[in-house]
This record gives sequence, structure tokens and C-alpha cells, in this order.
Amino acid sequence: MDYATSLGLLAPELVLALSGLVLLLVAAWGGDESARVNSIAGAIALGGAFALSLSAVVDGASGLDTFAFFGQFRADAFAGLAKLMIFASSIAVLMIAPRYFERIGAMRAEFPVLVVFAALGMAIMVSAGDLLSLYIGLELNSLAAYVLASILRDEERSAEAGLKYFVLGALASGILLFGISLTYGFAGTTNYTGIAVAVADGLSTGQLFGLTFVLAGLAFKISAAPFHMWTPDVYEGAPTPVTAFFASAPKVAAIALLARVSLEAFGTQADAWRQIVIFAALLSIVIGALGAIGQDNVKRLLAYSSINNVGFILIGLAAGTVGGASAMMVYLVIYVVMTLGSFVAVLLMRDAEGRPVEGVSDLAGLSTTRPVLAWCLLALMFSLAGIPPLFGFWGKFVVFQAAVQADLIALAAIGIAASVIGAFYYIKIVKVMFFDDPVDTVKGESDVPHWVLLGLCALFVSPLGYLLIAPLDNVADLAAASLAVIP
Repeated sequence: MDYATSLGLLAPELVLALSGLVLLLVAAWGGDESARVNSIAGAIALGGAFALSLSAVVDGASGLDTFAFFGQFRADAFAGLAKLMIFASSIAVLMIAPRYFERIGAMRAEFPVLVVFAALGMAIMVSAGDLLSLYIGLELNSLAAYVLASILRDEERSAEAGLKYFVLGALASGILLFGISLTYGFAGTTNYTGIAVAVADGLSTGQLFGLTFVLAGLAFKISAAPFHMWTPDVYEGAPTPVTAFFASAPKVAAIALLARVSLEAFGTQADAWRQIVIFAALLSIVIGALGAIGQDNVKRLLAYSSINNVGFILIGLAAGTVGGASAMMVYLVIYVVMTLGSFVAVLLMRDAEGRPVEGVSDLAGLSTTRPVLAWCLLALMFSLAGIPPLFGFWGKFVVFQAAVQADLIALAAIGIAASVIGAFYYIKIVKVMFFDDPVDTVKGESDVPHWVLLGLCALFVSPLGYLLIAPLDNVADLAAASLAVIP
């Protein structure tokens, strides 16, 4: 394959890289006054990358024609679907962030630049066909994320969130790099296809240790238990638009990356990593459900909710089949919409002076004082809980179905039972909004972009979302089938 063809397959990433460099120059010359222009330009660049990624998904791109730079990069349907979610989430964040930062006088021109470079790193992550390109994309995303978490330099909580994320993220990167080193040492290659050939006849002890360390490093990135400890503090301390970004786009990238490594590089040895994935899935579901029960801060509660949802997504991965990978992607699409909607609702929770309101108790009687916001939040909470007929139920149904079809009936049964526990804290929020005496704390003015996004997310998770089942399942099946090595 020549370099021109390879560069053509990297078109979305090239658009983001060049756009990011231009936006960086604009930010340097124009200062913070160029922040809104940069946000609009960044959203346009991400929209262009979204459009360029669409064809791979629609065409179900797979096989050697999707390989670029001798297998270092893969522009297949699986990567394409993940990129669509990443770019859409990033655009949504650039829509909601300016008004939030302008209200507190902290809008900076480099914010959209960091979002664009983080999206570029995530796009490289999901298309990586080699452990080295994986690491490059991961670090590009992580370096931007550390700065985003601490972008409010004068606010103690934001600085603390950035520092915690950086220290624990560096530790996780070290663990991942050690696993990559072990894998290279005992498999003789860092290419996924080469690793699959090297482990086809069974894993040696060294290869098993390499796999374990790689999975441990990636588990941190998706905030799966027991590597979840950073999530509540970072989600609470980071600015709300940044938290919305962390809970959506990077989560998609890391989970898609974990799926590709597991199913392509080590797909022939699913029994070796399935035990680790099942352990992380069940622990994430339990810790996410129990940890959220005592939370009074909405952002911390949603942090534990994300841990809980990662556990359900990992059930699909544990199946180790095409059906399981497809179920994961369906759940991810629904999860991203539910999460973005929930954080947009949090952004709309402001007092009369425009200050953020994040306490669960401050939502008391919201159905009386702000009924539209309360009903949208109700739909999102019940959908996150997986209560039918809301669309979040379908996400849980498909991953449990994939587990049952893979003869993991006990895992599916435990997951279903644990999902009942998790429903408690979602229902608690609804109870506070609809049955407690009004405190009339939430009075802030409404922003049109926020309401538009919240309305779209609420409609998506409503029963109307079931109209999308056929196209969503079709796209997810094409994406899962494009993975190079899968049983």
C-alpha cells in the first residue's frame, strides 16, 4: 500500500490535526477574545471529520483495504462508528461550553483547541492496529485531558481534579507501557495481527502477564473498578462541560480500544482475558451502584453511574463474540446520549445569580418550579436505570442477550440483579424532584443550545428511540463484523 492511499484513510485525523494547529495559532494571536470563534471553527472541523468517517460505517469497511501504514492504522467500520460518537460528543461539548465559561468569566481560547486535539488522540486510539500507535493516541488524548480538567486555574477544585487525574493517569500509562513491553518481548511484535498469530497456540506466562498489565492500564481509562478511584473526584472538580466530555467521548474511545485489543490481538485466547473482564464488570456494577447511593452531589452521582454503566458494557465484551461486540456498540451509542443529556441538565441547574447548583437536595420540588427540566431529567434517569419503555432498557437488554448467547447465563443473571440495586439512586432523584417540598433553588436563565441538546437527548431515550433499533443494530453489526480477528 502506498503512502497516498494510507493518507487517504487518515483523512479525518489529518483534518483535525491541521485544524488544531490553525486554531492554536489563532488562540496565540487573538487571545481569549477569539475563544468563541475558535469554538465554532473547532465544531466545524469536528463536523468535517464526522462526515469523512461516515462512509466507512455505511459501507461496512473491513479487510486489508482498511489498513494504513502497514497495519499501524485501521479505518474500518468499527473505528468509524466509534469516531462518529467521539466527534458528535466533542461537538456537543463545544456547543454547551462557551456560555458556561463566559458566565464565570473563564472562557479561554485554548479550550476548543484542547478538545480538538483530544478528539484527534481518541480517533487514533480507536483506529490503532499496533500497540505503539495505540499508545501515541492515548497519550495525545490524556495530555489534553489533564489540562482540560484543571482549566479553571483559580478554582481549587479544578486544580485538584487536574492534579489527581495527571498523577493517576501517569501511573496507568506506566502500567500500560509495561504491559506493551512484556507483550513485545514475548510475542516478538506489537502489531495486533502479529500478536494474534503469536498467541494462536496458547499464551505463555510472559504473554499472559503482558495481557494482564495492558488490560489493567486500559481499565483505568474506562474507569472500571478497581481502577475507578479517580472518577468521582475528577468529575466533581472539573468544570461541568469538561466532565460531560470525560463521561462521553474518552469513554467511547477507551472501550472501543479495549474491545479491539481483546478481540483482535488476543481474540483467539478469549478464555484468558474473559475472567479479568468478568471480574471488572461485576465489580464496576456493584461499586457503581453502592457508591452512588450516599452521594448528594449530582456530578459525583453521575460519576458512579458511569462506573456502573461501564460494568454493563463489559458484559458485552466478556461474551467475546461478534454479537457481544455489536451489543457493546449499541449500548455505547445509547449511553453517550443519556450521559450528555444528564450533564446538560446539570448545566441548566443554576440559582438566581447564575451559580451552579449541584446538590441532589436542591432539586426538591423541581417538577413544580421547572417542570420541563424535571420531566427531561426523569426520562434520562429512568433510561439510565434501564426501566422500560425508555430506550436505555434496550442497551441493557442487548448486552444481557449477548451474554446468554455466549453461555454466560450466570453473568447475565448477576448483572440483571445488580441493575435493580443501581435503579435506587436514579429513582431517588426522581422522588426528590416530584415528591419533596419545593425549595425553589434552581432559577437560572435558560440557554437555547442547552435546551436544544436536552430536548434531543430526551426524545432519543423516550419510547420514540425504539424506532432506531433496526438501523442502529445494522450499523453495530457491520462495525463488529469488521474486526480483523474474532471467533
